[in-house]
Amino acid sequence: MPEAQTAPAWRDTLAAMLSRRMLVALFMGFACGLPLLLTGSVLQAWLKDGGVSLKEIGFFALAGLPYTLKFLWAPLFDRYVPPLLGRRRGWLVLMQILLAAALLALSFARPTPDHLLWISAAALLVSFFSASQDIVVDAYRRESLTDAELGLGSALYVNGYRVGMLLASGGGLIIADHTSFAFMYQMMAAVMAACVLVTFWAIEPPLPDGAPKTLQEAVVEPFRDYFTRDGAWLALAFILLYKIGDVMASSITTPFYLELGYSKTEIGAVVKLFGFWATIGGSLLGGVLILRIGMTRALWYFGALQMLSTLGFVALAYVGHNNAALAAVIALENFAGGLGTAAFVGFMGALTDKRFTATQYALLSSLMGVPRVLISAPAGVLAEAMGWPAFFTFCTLLAIPGLWMIRGIARLNVTQPAPK
Repeated sequence: MPEAQTAPAWRDTLAAMLSRRMLVALFMGFACGLPLLLTGSVLQAWLKDGGVSLKEIGFFALAGLPYTLKFLWAPLFDRYVPPLLGRRRGWLVLMQILLAAALLALSFARPTPDHLLWISAAALLVSFFSASQDIVVDAYRRESLTDAELGLGSALYVNGYRVGMLLASGGGLIIADHTSFAFMYQMMAAVMAACVLVTFWAIEPPLPDGAPKTLQEAVVEPFRDYFTRDGAWLALAFILLYKIGDVMASSITTPFYLELGYSKTEIGAVVKLFGFWATIGGSLLGGVLILRIGMTRALWYFGALQMLSTLGFVALAYVGHNNAALAAVIALENFAGGLGTAAFVGFMGALTDKRFTATQYALLSSLMGVPRVLISAPAGVLAEAMGWPAFFTFCTLLAIPGLWMIRGIARLNVTQPAPK
C-alpha cells in the first residue's frame, strides 16, 4: 500500500531533522542571526533615542561593511587550525567569545556626541566578529553535512537565523523600552556567550585531504579550484539571477502598501509577523522536500513558484486596500521565498570544495548580496516610471533567465571539484 511505503520515508525525514547535525545547524543559525540588527536598526533606534542627528546616524550604516568584505580574510580560517577544538570549532569559539565581548563593550557607550567614536569602533568590531562567525558557520555546515542533507540543513540554519534576528530586533527593542539599551546589549552579549555551548556540543568535521598548508595556497587555490570547473561562470551568473526578480520586488513593497492605503499597524501585523511565519514554514518544508526530490528539481519547482508568487503583487495593485488579499499575497510570496532560499543556500554550499569551504562560501554569499544592494537600487525609479502593475510584472519576468540556467548547471555538474 502507498501509505505503508511512504510512512518510513517520512519517519526517516523526521529523524534526520532531529539529528545532532541538523539541530546544530538550527542553533548556529540563531547565533549568526542574533548580532546582525544589533548594529543596524536597533543601534539606529538607540542613537535616535539619544538625540544623535539623522545625518550622523546614516554614517553608521558603514559598520555593516564587514558582511560584504568577509571574503578578504576568509582564507585565514581555511589555512590556520587553532590549538584546541579543531579548524572549525576552534575558530568559532574564539569568534563567539570576541563577539560577546564587543557587544558588552558597546553596552558601556552612550549615544552622545563624545561617545560616537566609541560606539562606531564597538559596532564595527561587532560586525567584524559577526561576519567572521558567519564564515566559520557556513564552512562548518558544508563540511558536517552530506550533499543530500545540505538543503534541509540550510533551511534549518535560515530559520534559526530569522529567529535570532527577531529576538534581537523585536525583543531587543521591547527590552530596551522597559529597561535601557545598555542593559539590552548586555543581555544580548550573555545570549551570544551562551551560544558557545552549541559549538562545544557540535562534532568537529575531519580535516580534508589537501587542506591548504600555506597562506598562498589558502588564497589562490580556492579560486583556481572553482574557476577551472566547467560551468563555473554559469553558476556565478545563476547566483546573481535566481532570486533577482523576487529581491527587486520585495525591496520596494513598503511604499507600495502605504500607497494602497494600508496602515503601519496592518503592515506590521500582516507583512512582518504573519509573513515571518510563512517564510519559516516555506524554508522548513523546502528543506524536507529537497531530501525527497533532489536539489535540481527543487531549484526548478521552488523557483517557478517564487516567480509566480510575484504576480500576486500585480493582483493586489488592482484589488487595493483589502486585508484578506494582502494576507493571501504575503502568505504565497513569503512561503515561496522560503522554499527558494532553502534550495538556493543549499546549492551554494554544494558548490564549495571542503578543502576551502570558508573562502569559497564567503565569496559566493557576498555575490548573493549584490542584487539586494545594487540591482534593487533603481527599483523606486522603475516603479515610478512604469506604475505598480507593470513594475511587478517586470520583476516576474526577471526570474526567467535564472530558471533557464538550471538545466545547464545540472548538465555541467558544476558542483563537483575540478579533476586533479
